[in-house]
Amino acid sequence: MRSRCSAALLGFLLVIAGLVGFTQTAQAANLLTNPGFEAGSLSGWSCSGGSVITSPTHSGGFALNGAVSGSDFAQCSQTVAVQPNTAYTLSAWVRGSYVYLGVTGGASTWTPSASGYTQLTVAFTSGASQTSAQIYLHGWYGQPAYQADDVNLDGPGGTPPAGGAPGVPGTPSVTGTTSSAISLSWGASTGTVTGYRVYEGATPVKTVTGTSTSVDGLAACTSHSYTVAAYNSNGESAKSAAASGTTAGCTSTGLPKHALIGYLHASFANGSGYVRMADIPSQWNIINLSFGEPTSVTSGDIRFNRCPASECANVESDADFLAAIKAKQAQGKKVLLSIGGQNGQVQLTTAAARDTFVNSVSAIIDRWGLDGLDVDFEGHSLYLNPGDTDFRNPTTPVVVNLISALKTLKAKYGTKFVLTMAPETFFVQIGYQFYGDGGNGGDNRRGSYLPVIHALRDSLTVLHVQDYNSGPVMGLDNQYHTMGGADFHIAMTDMIKAGFPVGTTGQTFPGLREDQIAFGLPAASSAGNGYTAPAAVHQALDCLVKGQNCGGYSLRGGSSPSFRGLMTWSINWDKYYNWEFQNAHAPYLAALP
Repeated sequence: MRSRCSAALLGFLLVIAGLVGFTQTAQAANLLTNPGFEAGSLSGWSCSGGSVITSPTHSGGFALNGAVSGSDFAQCSQTVAVQPNTAYTLSAWVRGSYVYLGVTGGASTWTPSASGYTQLTVAFTSGASQTSAQIYLHGWYGQPAYQADDVNLDGPGGTPPAGGAPGVPGTPSVTGTTSSAISLSWGASTGTVTGYRVYEGATPVKTVTGTSTSVDGLAACTSHSYTVAAYNSNGESAKSAAASGTTAGCTSTGLPKHALIGYLHASFANGSGYVRMADIPSQWNIINLSFGEPTSVTSGDIRFNRCPASECANVESDADFLAAIKAKQAQGKKVLLSIGGQNGQVQLTTAAARDTFVNSVSAIIDRWGLDGLDVDFEGHSLYLNPGDTDFRNPTTPVVVNLISALKTLKAKYGTKFVLTMAPETFFVQIGYQFYGDGGNGGDNRRGSYLPVIHALRDSLTVLHVQDYNSGPVMGLDNQYHTMGGADFHIAMTDMIKAGFPVGTTGQTFPGLREDQIAFGLPAASSAGNGYTAPAAVHQALDCLVKGQNCGGYSLRGGSSPSFRGLMTWSINWDKYYNWEFQNAHAPYLAALP
């Protein structure tokens, strides 16, 4: 009896074992292509900042590495065919800080910290008419790189449409703006289209089924650049060309759309002669009084001394100077105090120097009734201490204290306060290759204006980088550009509009609004190295403003119809050369759309 029961029990267990085995092998296959990256590539995936690595992996020989930056969280995605109203399970093994797994428009999960590979799992049910799903992995802004491996989407597959992924949509156009939204429309893609994804950088910000949408929830007076991709269950098209727009709500600067900006030697002659304030032609929209200088490098105590009669024989009286400033302002011109220059080294190394800077600059502004401040720090005024590698959160006192001082001045004088900056390329665009000492004892001034520009971007009226007295600089095309021709101004200015990765920090400097951007030139060959003939300047303006006549350079930031204008060193040198700069460029700026 016992042997017969044992035999029966054994037979029953074998049947159960067989059923268990059958259930396991009957599970739906993984719907993803190249789920473990064992192709040794990103085949099947659409990634920003992604690459395949051989270590660390969860299994096999390869895994995904997502290189996060300050403006890109390194998303990798894949679109697959699914069946409507059906349950699916998505999982992945991930490693790193702030790693996300999810379905676009649906469920997601994340881990704040995984020092070793950890499995994330998301369950979701497709919609009643849904035939495709985009699954994604990404990290988070400013965090270290993340890794992912063995991604699995479990459930029944749908039927992909014939013909593969859709064609590229038409270039979007901005159809309207408010203080919190930008409306877009674009041409339809060819092929079978499930929907369209609108991207800002690598991040999808809208998913729609039609060919128009409004991206909302934006801050006032901010610039954004969008591309569009079409998708179906076979995958996603390449992205369209970019369209840029700026939300409404900007405070009026009182400046013309395209302005002429010049420095006035108000405290010295410099071989070019003195120009009285009342004698400056009306074409100049911003006049920078040069220079406010410190009593010592680290005092923060700024003084503005008018040119003495012994050096400037035709200098006007203080009363006439003040009256002329008021007359210019009545015409809508802006008169600013420019601090620094070649000889005015300013290092705000302490909080006391910062406070002295604010008080002394305020006294000068109030004494002459000025409209604002121009920051022309050169030489060794700004630098980055070792280990200060995050331009968004600087720690070097001379940088931190300058930011604090400028914010205090802006808050004191309000929205009408005009703030401009005139850094050299070494302090801005060189940051694309090198930031600070780079950890290897390099020049710690490289890119050191970037944290100041970034911190003041909402208060900055105009940034006019000095496109002169510069060596060759690498542009976003990874080619070196040399001053003196249209190409240099196009490439350098495009970097400011498009933004750029900062050295080897893994962070990206976001571009400025186009109305905040100008570039600087010597008024004549005697005024500085890098003089550019008017025809070449006009070629650069045509490219930057209208997207025309760009030569061999392709604009990464798109054209800038609201590009602010031109700065020159200096008004005095221009008068010395019979107003060549003014006469060539003021009419051209006025004629731009």
